[in-house]
Amino acid sequence: MADKLEISETARATVESELEPLKSDMLWLKKRGIASVANSVLNFEELDKTVAHLLLAARNDRYAQGYAECVHHVVNALKVDWDASKSATYGVNLEAALAAAKTQFNTLELLVIDLINVALQSEDHVAQLKEIFPDAEEGEDEDLI
Repeated sequence: MADKLEISETARATVESELEPLKSDMLWLKKRGIASVANSVLNFEELDKTVAHLLLAARNDRYAQGYAECVHHVVNALKVDWDASKSATYGVNLEAALAAAKTQFNTLELLVIDLINVALQSEDHVAQLKEIFPDAEEGEDEDLI
């Protein structure tokens, strides 16, 4: 009976010792890992520039389409020929500029996402993520508990 109790206690201690690093990893992911991933994407300067360029291209394209629609209504309503050559959008292919901006956005590569994908394929993905995001150091884990 004493042997079974000793084996049971040893098994319990083994499970607890294996569970502790998992708890620590989950806590790190919750407190630092997820935020680190989000911040690295949201603070990526090239993404900001690409999104700003896309927004401007979309605004300009909508402006040109709105102007063209307005000219169409004026011509139909007043039965006059409207000279649109003085328009800021005359002769400019804003639709193509918008398409190019969309392509630039859709093909933008974030190095950190590639690193994260590699880390997630490894056996110890949390250790890999901690290497990618060194500002969330392991020594700070005690603060999390």
